[in-house]
Amino acid sequence: MELKASKLFKDNYQAPNRFVVNQGGTSSTKTFSILLALLCHAANEQGILISVVSESLPHLKRGALRDFIKILMDNNLYKEKWHNKSDNSFKVGKSIIEFFSADQPDKLRGARRDYLFINECNNIPKAAFDQLEVRTSKKVYLDFNPVSEFWVHEHLLPMKGVKFIKSTYRDNPFLDETIIKSIERRKETDPAWWRVYGEGEVGSVEGMVYPLWNPVDKFPECKWECMGLDFGYTNDPTALVRVGLSEGEIYLDELIYETGLTNQDTLKRFEALSISRSIEVFADSAEPKSIEEIRRGGYFIKPCEKGRDSVINGINKVKQYKLNVTKSSVNLIKELRNYKWMEKGDKVLNKPIDDWNHLLDAVRYALTMKTANKGRVMRVGSIR
Repeated sequence: MELKASKLFKDNYQAPNRFVVNQGGTSSTKTFSILLALLCHAANEQGILISVVSESLPHLKRGALRDFIKILMDNNLYKEKWHNKSDNSFKVGKSIIEFFSADQPDKLRGARRDYLFINECNNIPKAAFDQLEVRTSKKVYLDFNPVSEFWVHEHLLPMKGVKFIKSTYRDNPFLDETIIKSIERRKETDPAWWRVYGEGEVGSVEGMVYPLWNPVDKFPECKWECMGLDFGYTNDPTALVRVGLSEGEIYLDELIYETGLTNQDTLKRFEALSISRSIEVFADSAEPKSIEEIRRGGYFIKPCEKGRDSVINGINKVKQYKLNVTKSSVNLIKELRNYKWMEKGDKVLNKPIDDWNHLLDAVRYALTMKTANKGRVMRVGSIR
């Protein structure tokens, strides 16, 4: 079986070590390479069980599971009959590759396996890793973006015999030139981002704009609800977030996060999501034409008010509440983990980076406008 792969595939597949740790920046092929290695293990070692795990099922479906299906399809290996969609597993000959999330206690303490891959392992607790690792007989693969040090650096890397692979976008021979330029332009404008996602070096949790938030399974019935909308197109996504207040706490649910959307496309997404035409949608006032087109589409959209220090004031408003984020809000969670204050040397500035903030800007628009009593209270019916 010949597969299109980078050097990382060989490094992972041929590693004789029990633990193979992949620390890397963005677009380095680390996840693809490990999935390819697992596919080869399944094909060449018949009758084995392989588990692929990440923090939540939505994260898994938008990440490793989607990548694995793409690998199969790109190599003409996908067969509908081999894919059990009810339990997210695949048959490869007599072997099985299963996908499940670390927030399922019964799965953590479930059947033993031969190979384990924990995708973005920095997002799961060490206790979950311990439960999974002790039930794995052969090899454990791990990958992550090194946003900060965590249990892998403290407990795993100091052990003898651990294979450590550090990778960057330079290890990806298939990367489009426009993406390379997009990554490299951050070197001067955002050194903290460049260190982690450009060079694959360990960053720091210090300077997070929103360090405290809580993942929840679902969006509850709220005292009031509204929407926040941030427009995008080519490089930045159009981002829509549902915001609600329940028992004094704010709940957030990501609804749209997509590039290339025209205003008419956005209206179609609103229809598909069954968003009520009576709920307030607060949007970036810098896009009056877009706001008018959404309004003409029949939705109750309003521009957010901006002024001096509006970003800082908005952030401070959001931080007055305990934040709860649905686990399905994969991109919103990623923004929360990466949205930081700017740094100058060793000094943290009172100004956030202009990145990882599309959904979070939408949250800011919605919450500052709604709590300023500039909108009507919407108790129910935000989504029909």
